[in-house]
Amino acid sequence: MARVVVAMSGGVDSSVAALLLKRAGHEVIGVFMRTGVQHEGDACEPRHKQGCCSALDAQDARRVADRLDIPFYAFDYAEEFDRIITYFADEYASGRTPNPCVVCNTWLKFGKLWHQARRLGADCIATGHYARIVQNGGSYELHRAVDLDKDQSYVLFGLRVEILSNLLLTVGEFTKTQIRALAREANLPVSEKPDSQEICFVPAGRYVEVVRKRRPDLGRKGVFLDRDGNVLGEHPGIENFTVGQRKGLGIATGSRRFVLEIIPSRDAVVLGSREDCLVSGLLAERVNWLIPPPSELVRCEVKIRYRSRPAQAWVKPLAADTAEVRFDEPQMAVTPGQAAVFYDGSRVLGGGWIAKPLRHHATGIEEPAYSSGSPSSVGE
Repeated sequence: MARVVVAMSGGVDSSVAALLLKRAGHEVIGVFMRTGVQHEGDACEPRHKQGCCSALDAQDARRVADRLDIPFYAFDYAEEFDRIITYFADEYASGRTPNPCVVCNTWLKFGKLWHQARRLGADCIATGHYARIVQNGGSYELHRAVDLDKDQSYVLFGLRVEILSNLLLTVGEFTKTQIRALAREANLPVSEKPDSQEICFVPAGRYVEVVRKRRPDLGRKGVFLDRDGNVLGEHPGIENFTVGQRKGLGIATGSRRFVLEIIPSRDAVVLGSREDCLVSGLLAERVNWLIPPPSELVRCEVKIRYRSRPAQAWVKPLAADTAEVRFDEPQMAVTPGQAAVFYDGSRVLGGGWIAKPLRHHATGIEEPAYSSGSPSSVGE
């Protein structure tokens, strides 16, 4: 049996992960990651919602650890997490839409926390993520969860391949209904606790408040443009928008308009029709392969958002950890700053950060600032 450090968020999933591992005979140590978000100004006090890092969540995690009779520690990651919030704001300032959950998993949960777990003598680290580790001969693979509605393999694409053999994802073998039933059976105090649906440091969806607090240089008025560069009106700042957005544009144009591009150098948001928002491919940067890096075209499915359906595509590996993706059918709202994750059936082959959509027609607008740059990096 192994000594396992379980990242306990105070929610039902990580609590049941600890329960299952103890029942399997492992020596389980519970760890809560203090992120300090309750001190992130008035907008981020812990009262705003149930999340995964508030003082109330820490209390819940400790109560579960007491119930399971396992050691429990709270580690301070406030300084490290602060860098993730800065990344979040910087991405919006650069015209991209960030994915802080991917960054947190890659850098903190399975990076910093794993190193600290090793100092506790741990053999493995575990979380409550809905995904699976499958041993295939002498190798370890990341797969989708049994419960596809809850599958979180998308946000784990950035894991180092060498950590897979030290990672236990027991929750991924169950449905959410089964996990709650296990929690009730064990009389865990979080069995009916609601799931966290939001980014933990963003109060009630008010992400613009967080962005402007970190980047007070934002909030500048800019212009809406059509595909030909004609001015359609004014907007209150590029940080209010993301590629593919239709609602909340604050402009009447007589037809449905979608955000096609964001050009920070001009404080411009380019609008177009739904057809204009369809793209045939994308360029991904900082690609992380969980298989031996291929040198030829890879036939697979690609997810471009956490909740999107996988799309059939070809992936062409390029130099310097980049890849070109070409879809069989044009995809809606390929968003710079989000992740493109590659699947072969249930297996995660790897993924990268969307740097640029590849359109099936030219827009007539200058290339966005992000086209020659990479997403902001954290912890590198």
